[in-house]
Amino acid sequence: MEKRSEGRGEIIIDPTLPIVDAHFHLFDLPEARYMFDDYLEDVQAGHNIVASVYIETAGFLRPDGPEVLRPLGEIEFANGVGAVAASGRYGKTLVNAAIVGHADLRHGNAVAELFDRGLQLAPDRLRGFRQVALDHPSDEPYKFMLAPPPKGLLSNAAFRDGFRHLAERKLTFDATVFHTQLADLIDLVDAFPDTTIILDHLGMPMQLGADGERAERFKHWRKEMERLSERPNTRCKVGGLGMPFSGFGFEQKQEQVGYRELADAWAPYVETAIKAFGTERCMMESNFPPDGYSAGYVPVWNAMKYITRDFTANEKADLFHRTAMHTYRISVPGL
Repeated sequence: MEKRSEGRGEIIIDPTLPIVDAHFHLFDLPEARYMFDDYLEDVQAGHNIVASVYIETAGFLRPDGPEVLRPLGEIEFANGVGAVAASGRYGKTLVNAAIVGHADLRHGNAVAELFDRGLQLAPDRLRGFRQVALDHPSDEPYKFMLAPPPKGLLSNAAFRDGFRHLAERKLTFDATVFHTQLADLIDLVDAFPDTTIILDHLGMPMQLGADGERAERFKHWRKEMERLSERPNTRCKVGGLGMPFSGFGFEQKQEQVGYRELADAWAPYVETAIKAFGTERCMMESNFPPDGYSAGYVPVWNAMKYITRDFTANEKADLFHRTAMHTYRISVPGL
């Protein structure tokens, strides 16, 4: 993530606009480290980040005990970081104000105990769960994944048995899929109309190896996004375009990437999604540190602000903090 810290000299667009970073990660792996102090460096670099939503990485798992319950370790970790941030000692940002934990829903009905014990451990922050469901017929995207998810997850019977336990606990589900899987996601959404399902990373438009097919793939993505947006129990996270899957190639550039270059490339996707879902169902995300492969934290947020520069103040409030606050039940003083 060599580009993660780049762009901190950029002038901050609309510096007072409150932002709830709706999607970020913390992890400590042999391949990469991004922990509380690293995130603080980013959020304190100029943008008005008032809170953030921690999204699981299936990290910090308990080393023993029933496999289905091992993700409790990550919930404990994330909740501890949230408590440290809430003390105010490390700045104003409510880091981990909401937590989305990991669950392997293929355990079926057994995940009910995980949900209940997670809520006991972090009643003020645990708001939902995620299980990455990325699945693609070609091998190309898997070279960017440390641990490829199981195939056919969304239609797996045991997965759906576990999924049905979310709604009764008012827990959300973050859906991480490629745009080629949106039809399968729509089927899941229709099967569980009482569960709030949040689409991560704009549905991850898959453009690796597209060559001359970029326009056709964009049309397919747009059509499926419009179909998904017709379901009222869905929300959309706007971001994630800094990962290699979108095919912009910023991660390969040696020179620093600024917000205007990002905005020019990302605008068609951002504008299409917001038009489909409406600002009241869209929320902005940094997706850091993965998006840090393409550009720094400051340029990423500047790009989103620049793309939406002509939106009304009310629409910007929806996009940059209000939708995330409502969806994840986050309270920020003064907002």
